[in-house]
Amino acid sequence: MQRNSLTLENISKRFPNQSANDRPLHVLDNIDLDIAAGEFISIVGASGCGKSTLLRLILGLDEAFDGRILLDGKAIKGTGLERGIVFQDHRLFPWLTVEQNIAVGLKNAPLSAAQKHDSVREHIALVGLEDFAQAYPQQISGGMAQRVAIARGLVNRPQVLLLDEPLGALDALTRRRLQGELQRIWEKEKITMILVTHDVDEAVFLGDRVVVMQPNPGRIRRILDIDLPRPRNRSDSRFIALRDDVLSDFAEA
Repeated sequence: MQRNSLTLENISKRFPNQSANDRPLHVLDNIDLDIAAGEFISIVGASGCGKSTLLRLILGLDEAFDGRILLDGKAIKGTGLERGIVFQDHRLFPWLTVEQNIAVGLKNAPLSAAQKHDSVREHIALVGLEDFAQAYPQQISGGMAQRVAIARGLVNRPQVLLLDEPLGALDALTRRRLQGELQRIWEKEKITMILVTHDVDEAVFLGDRVVVMQPNPGRIRRILDIDLPRPRNRSDSRFIALRDDVLSDFAEA
């Protein structure tokens, strides 16, 4: 098995009955996926297909599921520093500065104070916020705040970074700009990234592969290879064809 690879083996998830008359809610069914180290995977699908639930299982927030999730050939057990996450809501602490918010990500890291300081400064530079290190969340834009959240997710240098609609709350122009930033960061850091998004254009722009899911219960419908050079040109006929191919899955009745 490839070092630092992530493997999902026959993952199924049911939420228990709320009452004796209710059937368990079947959220995920038979998910199999092999993700290479350093790969960027985009996951798209209609609401309710289990995309975010799948990220929670990989993160280790929910261990009540069938199947196995292996990182570097070892089954994951609970949360761990080797897996980070960025949510749609940046979830910054308003009473902490940009620098301090990023440092929260190192709270449990086995590093000296000097090493933590250097890592925080490095990641502030990585997301281009050197001039805002001492600013508070209310003093920066939503796009900047999401950059802080990305830096906090990366500061531990996790093997896998999970991205749960991280740009979904941003305006269109800021979102497109941060898509380019996210691609630049991924290429520099060379870590595995798994993006959940409703935006098919975003999925094709960022992903090495796009995993298309279908609901009731959540299953993998198909997986598309995005064999396009980076940085990607949204006006390229090949890009448009791939995007439209994915969109066709959601146009079907």
